[in-house]
Amino acid sequence: MGATGVLTRAWSWLPTTVDRRVRFIAWASFVCQVLLIGTGGAVRLTGSGLGCPTWPRCTADSFVSTPEMGVHGVIEFGNRLLTFVLTLVVILAFLFVLRMRTVRRDFFWLTLVQGLSIPFQAVLGGITVLTGLNPYIVGAHFVVSIVLVALTTTLLWRVYRGPRGHHAATPRGYARLVHVAAAVVGVTVVVGVLTTGSGPHAGDAATPRNGLDPAIMDHVHSWPAYATLALTLAVVVWTIRAGLPRRFPLALLGVELVQIAVGITQARTGLPPLLVGSHMVLAALLVAATTAVVLSLRNDQAPDEVEPIVEAAAVRA
Repeated sequence: MGATGVLTRAWSWLPTTVDRRVRFIAWASFVCQVLLIGTGGAVRLTGSGLGCPTWPRCTADSFVSTPEMGVHGVIEFGNRLLTFVLTLVVILAFLFVLRMRTVRRDFFWLTLVQGLSIPFQAVLGGITVLTGLNPYIVGAHFVVSIVLVALTTTLLWRVYRGPRGHHAATPRGYARLVHVAAAVVGVTVVVGVLTTGSGPHAGDAATPRNGLDPAIMDHVHSWPAYATLALTLAVVVWTIRAGLPRRFPLALLGVELVQIAVGITQARTGLPPLLVGSHMVLAALLVAATTAVVLSLRNDQAPDEVEPIVEAAAVRA
């Protein structure tokens, strides 16, 4: 079989509808983004931010960590290695939706943006190392990761719920309340990043902090967090009283309650690394749940209504 035959066979193998492969790769994209936040947190919490002292190599002579570098080198290299796993997942995600691109442009753009984010994140990570773990660069690195969690959540939603609907599924006042809550969640995440940058877990013992008072930042961080909880409670009450779908608002409330409990506990117990790491991963889940609630405001076209159209378009492609 020649090269043309191989390419033709590979092209014909790619999905033309949302099947098991597409659902799996959408979940893999989401899980990898959350895991990357977890491993990035492990780097900071173990003081391994400079475990690999240079970039893109781990040392001047090696792309991998060496035994002499100890556990910090292993942790930092492991975090970098996960990026390569994510790269493979993103490439597969893009390929798996390629034949649906004429009808499901949402898939195409969501996977393309995620793919373009990888070199951007890699360069930003390199700048982080080369600037000696500047807390603002480290924070930006985390914020981009959080945005990508929202992006992959949207991809998952579109895979299961179909393209974005054109009609509101909820009252206008309810939608406005949800959008305000989502905005406050964003503020909470950003203030949390600044709080972390002021405290002991900035990535390395010798890493400079951002100069903000950590005790004050703990209190400042709590304000939007409690505002988020109050707004979410209002959303849940409205959801129940109006008979609206409550699955995702309740999930959001559950994540917030756990997140607040972890946040209070870590602040009162001297910021133990395990709790701080859990707080970071919960922030990713908080953003994912918030994204799902926002997406639920529209009536989406069911996948089984779209797939025959997608399949017909794929045959013509």
